[in-house]
Amino acid sequence: MNHFINIRDISSSILRKIIMNAKKRKIKRKKTSTLDLDPDKPLKGKLLIQMFEKSSLRTRLSFSIAVKQLSGDEVTLRPDELHLSKGTESLSDTAKIISTFGNAFMLRTDSDKKINEFKKYMSIPIINGLSPSSHPTQVLSDIYTIEEIKKKPISKLIICWIGDANNNVINSLIEASVKFSFKLNIACPKKYEPNKELLKWVKKNKGKIKIFNTTKEAAYKCDVIFTDKVISMNDKVNKSKKLKDFRNFKVNSNVMNFAKKDAIFLHCLPRGPEVSDKVFFSKQSKVWQQALNRIYVQKSILLYCFDKLR
Repeated sequence: MNHFINIRDISSSILRKIIMNAKKRKIKRKKTSTLDLDPDKPLKGKLLIQMFEKSSLRTRLSFSIAVKQLSGDEVTLRPDELHLSKGTESLSDTAKIISTFGNAFMLRTDSDKKINEFKKYMSIPIINGLSPSSHPTQVLSDIYTIEEIKKKPISKLIICWIGDANNNVINSLIEASVKFSFKLNIACPKKYEPNKELLKWVKKNKGKIKIFNTTKEAAYKCDVIFTDKVISMNDKVNKSKKLKDFRNFKVNSNVMNFAKKDAIFLHCLPRGPEVSDKVFFSKQSKVWQQALNRIYVQKSILLYCFDKLR
């Protein structure tokens, strides 16, 4: 059974296969509309059950469209309407019921423990649509977008992350840097550096990560600049203090000028004050292409989970 929970748990060859499959499927849909089905109809008769414990726009839309283009269908559960959220039904019983009715389960959760508990009791594949420590579907799609724009393997590029280096997106990006063997520069205040256990894993697996406490050094001659909201969905901090801590880590024109002339800007959205409007709406910004590509990569992730990735 193929789960998709963390990038680090999946082989480099499978991750590459997912990206190549997404590329082929996007090419074949050049002249089709959103509701047109893929001709091979690989998920006909299959049901994806989704549950969102956290707000979602891009993940919700992309998975719903993805499974329907593959000729499957989806049901979205509201956690506040389930017996589980009211404490009258166990997680194990809920997992077994979902496994009985559906063929795969996509969970966007506020608890890493919960996603692992569901995995323990389910007899169908589970996909991590976001958890506090991981956002694998987003990052795999980002890698696809980078290679699509740059027209070369990401292993030949220098990627730069500016912002909080201890959230779910950067965690998955760090894992991806090892799996895809690319250079990753991280710029963040000292007390917001990446998780130490994750860095140990990187070192053990000969990752190519450098951590800086200024934007200039990290962005210098890079090919891609990433950032994310300073105040993320998982933050339970003094917001005004954290914003103050990041006042020198805003992606603006000066920061982009340190990168290569053809560098691109990416942001998984929603955005906040961590990027200037000038950069966000510039020609270097590829955020809308980045968002749209979620559909194609989600389709290939679904095929992997259903053991239909060819």
